[in-house]
Amino acid sequence: MKLLIKIKNNRYFKLFSNIYFITFTIFLFWILFFDSNSILVNLKLQKEINQLKERKAELEDQISIDKKIISSLQNIDSLERYAREKLYMKKENEEIYIIEYTEE
Repeated sequence: MKLLIKIKNNRYFKLFSNIYFITFTIFLFWILFFDSNSILVNLKLQKEINQLKERKAELEDQISIDKKIISSLQNIDSLERYAREKLYMKKENEEIYIIEYTEE
């Protein structure tokens, strides 16, 4: 009997048996883990957003490089040079030899 009274008078027992504390704890637990906008979902979405931003930056860099190439290809001589070097195109009656070096 004394033990039961001692437990009931304990401040932690009073705190954890309080209906408002229990309600708040359940609500907090629900919001953090089970809600559609939970912390876990937000962390996952934030990670995906960061990956997409990195991909966007890479693509913008590639776009700027491509714009430079396009502006340099406005001249017919540079267009022919690009076609020969990058696309391995040739004129009629012309032979092309591609020499590849291997590192040993």
